[in-house]
Amino acid sequence: MNSMLLRMEGLFVLSFSTLFYLTSGYGWLAFLLLLFAPDLAMIGYAAGNKIGARVYNAAHTYTVPLLLLLAGWFFSVEGLLVVGLIWMAHIGMDRMMGYGLKYESGFKDTHLQRL
Repeated sequence: MNSMLLRMEGLFVLSFSTLFYLTSGYGWLAFLLLLFAPDLAMIGYAAGNKIGARVYNAAHTYTVPLLLLLAGWFFSVEGLLVVGLIWMAHIGMDRMMGYGLKYESGFKDTHLQRL
């Protein structure tokens, strides 16, 4: 049940972020190019499970993209809004598909399920 709620939350975040991005008139090329950029954090696993999980999780929590969105809105910096929305969409997409934050025991151990 909890997994289903988190997947639904992810769908909502993905939908809202994409809709806001679309209605704001930002370019689709940037969206497509940056959508999977947070997954580059998987490179952290080259240093082991502990560091890999920490780096991956840092790139897959809502905190930084929310701060970017707030800063972009407050200071009227369009680039921060673009990156924040795309980052939020990525995290929402991951959650919707069942990919969660990683445990230090291994890449396949997440807070949503074992992959």
